[in-house]
Amino acid sequence: MNNKNDKNIEKVENLEPCTASEESGKDEQRQYIIFIVGEESFAIDMEMVYEIVRVPETVHVPLAPQSLRGLANLRGKILPIISIRNIFGMDDIPVDDAVRALIVNAGQLLGFVVDKVSSVISVSSSQIEPIKDINSSVKAELLKGVIKNAGNHEMVLIVDFEEIIEQQFSTIKEFDSTGTGFEYTETRETEENNDKEDELQLVSFDVADQKYAIAIENIQEIVQSPERMTAIPRSEDHVEGVITLRNRLLPVLSLRVLFNMSSQQIDDKSRIVVVSKMNTSIGLLVDSVSEVLRISKSDVEPVPAIMSQAGNLTDISGICHQHNNKDTICILSVDSLFSNSTVKEAINSMETVEKASGIEKEDEMKDEDEQMIVVFRLNDEEFGVPITSVQEIVRIPDELTHVPRTPSFVEGVINLRGSVLPVIDMRRKIGLSSIEKSDRQRIMVFLIGQARVGFIVDSVTEVLKVSKSCLEQSPKISAEQSRLIRHVVNIGDENRIIQIMEPAYIVEDIELKELTSMA
Repeated sequence: MNNKNDKNIEKVENLEPCTASEESGKDEQRQYIIFIVGEESFAIDMEMVYEIVRVPETVHVPLAPQSLRGLANLRGKILPIISIRNIFGMDDIPVDDAVRALIVNAGQLLGFVVDKVSSVISVSSSQIEPIKDINSSVKAELLKGVIKNAGNHEMVLIVDFEEIIEQQFSTIKEFDSTGTGFEYTETRETEENNDKEDELQLVSFDVADQKYAIAIENIQEIVQSPERMTAIPRSEDHVEGVITLRNRLLPVLSLRVLFNMSSQQIDDKSRIVVVSKMNTSIGLLVDSVSEVLRISKSDVEPVPAIMSQAGNLTDISGICHQHNNKDTICILSVDSLFSNSTVKEAINSMETVEKASGIEKEDEMKDEDEQMIVVFRLNDEEFGVPITSVQEIVRIPDELTHVPRTPSFVEGVINLRGSVLPVIDMRRKIGLSSIEKSDRQRIMVFLIGQARVGFIVDSVTEVLKVSKSCLEQSPKISAEQSRLIRHVVNIGDENRIIQIMEPAYIVEDIELKELTSMA
């Protein structure tokens, strides 16, 4: 027996070898793993089995066959997990101590969930009978032989896993995934360069019911605030503490306290906006991140002179108004923030902590070695898109204009600064059930071809900087899924899988033409 398989099988509890018959003769002997699904016994050639494991936690994959339970992280590798019960036309059962996943090597590793793994048997070729007149709940085309009187089993059906993969996932062979998953964002440049020069792209956030914003080019990333931070000794009240981010210590300042407002408990909406200048970074604790906006520079008004003298307004470079919801947004100047004496003191305190801890300040990771992604949620699963593909992120207005005779996934159109924007329910587009509207939902605006299209997502959680070393090819599950999700971010130490969507492939060309005509 192959040593690799031998070691893997030894990990499985109560897996005892047995023989199919005394009469092995001189026929070639092969070993099979017997497993149970429902009331029947099945077998798989041991040479195909890479490993047998307990069923890991999975994340849902959109546009995948119903039999796919999801993707799992198996010791740092992304692995599709498939329900064999579903393939056999049976209802799934709860996962208990007996349920196992057979990791099958079929060109790429696939995990098949079975009710129980029973034993290993040695079988000669003469003992394998063809499938005929067999009474089984499983279709005959998914079987390739039967072994009778195998150990304690009256009849064992040999499963044709190659046929299962061909039937369930045949379309993946027709699609060749190439590229980095981020290339389209650079090749689909528009002819709006002049317009971009007259625009500001801002990330807005809430601090004590007031909206503030920072230019997106000054933001390194946005992360969820941890429940606890390490305190910096003898620091000012506005210094919340320090966190470790990307193997670096990051001082975190409370904008509430910095602006002389009342402090507030950190909750699941709290975010840390990481801003950088000259290889120095600070984290700004805010109540929540609201939107990503594009505004004309002509819409930004200077701070009135009498207000600019106020202590907590010296860091504000301009004020703009949102016409849709009449919010006033104060734009913060990163240069002024870093020049603020209290911020300088926090940075100096951080450097003192680094020296006392023996931490050497590393050079920032090169831009070409990292990617910025915007992370959003659908049905409790995390997805991401390259930040360069995101035009803006806005709240859902109270009312959308519904357009008759449009596909079911089209929610309607909205007026976005004088332009008609078609809006798609991302859940319905990728086959998930709809949910009731909530204040956490957002419209993410992507530029697809020459058309701006909005997609409703459950929430936008963070802007994340990831190393290319964390970027992996997504397992090929179906043609649609392979186009839409070519890569995943695999953050092994956090057991976290973020599926990267390609906005250019969310809608088909014919659908895009229809959306363009709506706009």
